[in-house]
Amino acid sequence: MTSVIPIQNLKCGGCAKTIISKLEEIPAITNVTVSVESSSVKFDILNQEAISTVKNTLKSIGYPSIDQDNSVLSKAKSFVSCASGKLSN
Repeated sequence: MTSVIPIQNLKCGGCAKTIISKLEEIPAITNVTVSVESSSVKFDILNQEAISTVKNTLKSIGYPSIDQDNSVLSKAKSFVSCASGKLSN
């Protein structure tokens, strides 16, 4: 099943790279793509229960879904994640 989650704080390809690498660590999801233009993450999921894991992972790295609180801490985390994504090869 394919799922799409609109997210906050997505700014660039560095952000996208970080998001993809973190979500690919979750065994229940595959085929992760990020759209900077629409600020969303798309992926295939094996079970509906993994959606909360995905949302929690996104929030923990600074990209909460649009239905979650976007605190100053989340915004700060997104800047760190963005920089990490730009620096990683």
